[in-house]
Amino acid sequence: MFRRLLILLIPFLIATPSSAQVNLKDTTIGMAMFYATYSFQLPGGDLSRLYGGNSSIGGGFQYKLRSNWIIGAEGNYLFGGTVKNPDSLIKMISTSQGLIIDENGYMAGLVYYEKGFSIYGKFGKIFPVYPTLAPNRNCGITVMMGGGYIQDWINIHNPDGTTPQINGDYGKGYDRLNSGIAVNASLGYLFMSNSRLLNFYLGFEFVQSWTKSRRQFDFDRMAYDNTSYSSQFYGFKVSWFIPIYARKPKDFYYY
Repeated sequence: MFRRLLILLIPFLIATPSSAQVNLKDTTIGMAMFYATYSFQLPGGDLSRLYGGNSSIGGGFQYKLRSNWIIGAEGNYLFGGTVKNPDSLIKMISTSQGLIIDENGYMAGLVYYEKGFSIYGKFGKIFPVYPTLAPNRNCGITVMMGGGYIQDWINIHNPDGTTPQINGDYGKGYDRLNSGIAVNASLGYLFMSNSRLLNFYLGFEFVQSWTKSRRQFDFDRMAYDNTSYSSQFYGFKVSWFIPIYARKPKDFYYY
């Protein structure tokens, strides 16, 4: 096995490039870009009656063509700590003070979270502002659009796990799980350094979703939920990129 590996490596050991990378300042190039991203979002439309602001963390992959068009995909995890009017969710199983008595006879301490995720296919275009506001022609004002799937729900958490009224399948009657299609658009600035060390995106993002309940029955309403929801998310987005592009050796030395 070692000999086979050595034979495969010999051509790479023989030819050693004297130039390590493409000079981005000279031209536009095609490149792959992996990235991590964070957004802070405010809800609008139907979801604004359930939630306050939320955060979104995730990552994705993009490929930038030499023409500065971009195609890619992105996935995000949504979470927030502001659920509006949580007592109304458990009104059918709570005391007059809006509290649940646990299996030990004590008042259960409940914490309410917003949770969810989204998956998008995306495309866009970079409009270079070189040399005024960018170090090269591969970065500048960036417009992105996309479409995909979004899902969110209310997580009712009892740290002690002593509330069978909301555990397991019972919890599904209170979580308001809904999902559906979504489109998003963003406008921002993509910076890509000539040295490949500093690469980031800052921008504003808008999401429009059309969702429906995925639960058969809501316990607090004592009814089926057949409503179609139209909701929005508005927020600021920051991403950190790792670009990967072909090296371009100019000279070779043979030994």
